[in-house]
Amino acid sequence: MIDTLAMALGMPPQAPEFWLPLTFMGLLYLVVLAGTVLDGFDIGVGCLSTFAPAHLKPRMLALLSPWRDANEFWLFIGIGLFMAAFPLAWGRVMAELYMPVTLLAVGTCFRSVGYELRLRAPRELQGFWGRVFGLGALLTAFSHGLLLAQLAMLSQNETAHVWFSLFTAACSVAAYCLLGASWLIMREGGELRARAIFWGRRCVRWAAAGAVGVSVVLALGNPGIFLKWSSNGGRAAVVGLWCLMLFCFICIEMRLQRMINTSLRSTALPFVLTLLVFTTTFMGLAYSFFPYLVLDELTLWDAAAAIDSLERVLLLVGLALPVALVFNARVYWRMFGMSLPPEPPEFNR
Repeated sequence: MIDTLAMALGMPPQAPEFWLPLTFMGLLYLVVLAGTVLDGFDIGVGCLSTFAPAHLKPRMLALLSPWRDANEFWLFIGIGLFMAAFPLAWGRVMAELYMPVTLLAVGTCFRSVGYELRLRAPRELQGFWGRVFGLGALLTAFSHGLLLAQLAMLSQNETAHVWFSLFTAACSVAAYCLLGASWLIMREGGELRARAIFWGRRCVRWAAAGAVGVSVVLALGNPGIFLKWSSNGGRAAVVGLWCLMLFCFICIEMRLQRMINTSLRSTALPFVLTLLVFTTTFMGLAYSFFPYLVLDELTLWDAAAAIDSLERVLLLVGLALPVALVFNARVYWRMFGMSLPPEPPEFNR
């Protein structure tokens, strides 16, 4: 496949003009996927905190403390990598996605400010800053849905586009709530786990509906993607991804139903399956759009920076990214399993 693509571009596969942009695109895919998956449970718990009872909110937000700083890492490195590697696409992409990107920036700001100030605020103001954090999480999840709708349906200023965008944004919020709820089921017990099971069951079908809607509109609204999906090589990949996603949604639904009817035992299965749904969705989008940054207009080679610049950026990434991955691996390793609240020390009197 790589040789065929290089031949179509008129470049040898070993030429830096060919493999350097391809390498940066792979790194960008990796960073975006990591940010969506690893920051996703943070966004989901923040969304759920806006609906949770007041006595459960402090515990929900306290569970996020070890990962708050690490979660903010992915967005900034993704934007920096995109601007450094593909500067010619920045203006074109922002012209198409300025509204959801603006909402994403506002939501990220609200999340960071709300969470940090809640830790430092007096008791009577902690509830206010907690609501600011929840609002930021809702805006972030909503903006991700708008981004998906904009990518799937490029025509604008149409009534159908507005309604589809709102539907996709609502389903995106539900998907992140499902991820946050499944994480809480794995991490916590008691009333919070019981409510998380209820939240997850309310969200799983909306998340599935959003995945179906985006896929249908993406295929029917873009002839090039439809031909790619229906080709001999693409048909098997698309069917395989769809079967895997359907299997995950069915297993999540059945597992949550069983947890309600039988017991409230801790399990990581809903969380792992939800992560697999997010990963599968991203893989489908990456396969559909590759090698374009702007569909049918701008490829990654058209938008890439000069080769000298790419070589310098790749050197910096090669030095910094392994350190960041090791640090984040150590931090995120503890996101699995039950979490026990700290016990106050016993003082001898």
